[in-house]
Amino acid sequence: MAGNSAGSRGSREEVIVVENLVKRYGDVEAVRGISFKVYRGEIFGFLGPNGAGKTTTIHVLATVIRPTSGRALVAGHDVVREPGRVREKIGIVFQDPSLDDQLTGYENMYIHGRLYGLRGKRLEERIEEMLRFVELYEHRNRLVKTYSGGMRRRLEIARALLHRPEVLFLDEPTLGLDPQTRAHIWEYIEKLRSEHGVTVFLTTHYMEEAERLCDRIAVIDHGRIIAMGSVEELKSLVGGDVVYLSVRAPKGVDPCSLLEGLVEECKPAAGQRIMVRAGRAGEAIPRLLKVLESRGVEVLEATYRSPTLNDVFLYLTGREIREEEGGFLDFARMVIRSRAMR
Repeated sequence: MAGNSAGSRGSREEVIVVENLVKRYGDVEAVRGISFKVYRGEIFGFLGPNGAGKTTTIHVLATVIRPTSGRALVAGHDVVREPGRVREKIGIVFQDPSLDDQLTGYENMYIHGRLYGLRGKRLEERIEEMLRFVELYEHRNRLVKTYSGGMRRRLEIARALLHRPEVLFLDEPTLGLDPQTRAHIWEYIEKLRSEHGVTVFLTTHYMEEAERLCDRIAVIDHGRIIAMGSVEELKSLVGGDVVYLSVRAPKGVDPCSLLEGLVEECKPAAGQRIMVRAGRAGEAIPRLLKVLESRGVEVLEATYRSPTLNDVFLYLTGREIREEEGGFLDFARMVIRSRAMR
């Protein structure tokens, strides 16, 4: 895991500063007065379900859309007053595919480089350097439509780095990819910081991705930041072990109400499960089973573990992030991406 290496290097230079940022679309408030800072060399994560405001925030910071109110600085430049200067300092990999699949990998890189003012030998050297970085140099003359999904994502990352940006925005960079390819992309993201010193702003709804990569995470839900800190700091919000009980209760019986006073907290989870926080789960479970079963609640399964980021989200919001992952928007994006990658 990335840990807190950005802070341990002693550099706390602010690269992104956001103050009371608001973005409305008519009556819909997609981002609701969020504030945060990102420091140089950090991998900073926005973790939350679809519709939480992650992509809207990235689009504001990348000057794709203008905020309704508030202030945002990227690499020392105001996103509203100096959008051109901001664009010079950033690279972005959008959530949806953005490559021209009728061109080769090299041609996609070349056009992007020209748009950023790169020419001649300098452009050729940069293209080769970045294609070798993502292990695509041998495939540079193939049409992008023949690339796999993982190859396309790596090419998008290489293209975004072509002009040596200070900040790289990655919006759901592994959405729709298989686990093996996802892990491969994670390796490149980690190398961006270690080998190129790039500050990375990452949005995701994959808890494992956030935990593996991010120095700090802002948990965002319904346009608001509800918690922020390192992975361990966020997990400490839950405290103790987390117990999940799959139950079948008689009509009108609330299992959590039966456990009041016995546990630190009890909340409904997905399906017929309840989440219980207990200081010593191994000792607590037999007692919980006895109480529930005495009231006619059948316990089908009991598991416990140390807190995860999903447990943190459930603790903060009363629902799990993975409940949102199967939504129509996520499904539609994955279908569109998989078709584009054929």
